[in-house]
Order: sequence, then structure tokens, then C-alpha cells
Amino acid sequence: MYSKDQASKLKQAFWTAFGQYIAPQLSAEGLRINWINYKTGIKHLHFKLHADHKSAFVAIELSHPDTGVQELLFEQFKEFRNILKGYLNEDWDWEPLILDENYKTVSRIYTRLPDVSIFKEEDWPKLISFLKPRITALDEFWCDASSSFELFK
Repeated sequence: MYSKDQASKLKQAFWTAFGQYIAPQLSAEGLRINWINYKTGIKHLHFKLHADHKSAFVAIELSHPDTGVQELLFEQFKEFRNILKGYLNEDWDWEPLILDENYKTVSRIYTRLPDVSIFKEEDWPKLISFLKPRITALDEFWCDASSSFELFK
């Protein structure tokens, strides 16, 4: 078991290592990008990377305070479901309304890697190999699809 301080330092070390590993990767538009805090340009629409003591996930997360608008955003993504799958080369889970780790109602489109821990350095290569191709595929998708979401700006 780790103290809160040790856990925080290990998490920070992982995300720093991941950031350094992915930093040379340019966006689909050929730009330098902060992959860990990916900016979609749409408020309440995030591409989220997460890792904890038992799993990791990559997600498209919708967190609009107006659940009606959030549902519209989710429906818009459903229109792009096959296109998104084409970029990702895999099926993701679609959750229209769930509670996140902070008990906030969100919509999430995601894929999970079970049985890994951010606290085990020997799992870091698995985590990086899981996160990198998915966030870069999301970027490629977003480069082509973002204009269809302009009305949500």
C-alpha cells in the first residue's frame, strides 16, 4: 500500500514518462499537441486518459451541465459511430448517462484495459501501448469530424 504522497508521485512519474514518450508525435494536422490534456475546442467535450490501481481507459467524455445538450452531443457521436470505429479499429463501450469518479453525470464512449496498475512500473509499457494509439486515433477522427460539432461551441 502506498501513502497518498507516494501514490501521487508515482502517478506524476507515469504521466511525465508518458508525456515525454508521446511528445514527438505530431497531431493529425502536423502540430505539437498536449496529448494528456487534449483540447477538443468544444466546452464540456473531453478526450480523457485515465489509469489507476486496477485498470486504464481512454474515453470521449461529455459533461455538459444541461443533460439535454449532453444527450444531443451523445446522439451526434452516435451518427459518427461507424466512422469512429474505422479510426479506432475496435468497438468501444457507449454509456449515455453514468456517474463518473466525482459523482458527476457524464456520457462516455470508452475502452478499458483491465488488470494493470499505474503503481507498477512493470505495467507502464502496457499502459503506454494501450493509451498512445487510441489517443492518436481519436485525434485523427477529431481532425476530420470536429466541424460537425461546431454548433456545440
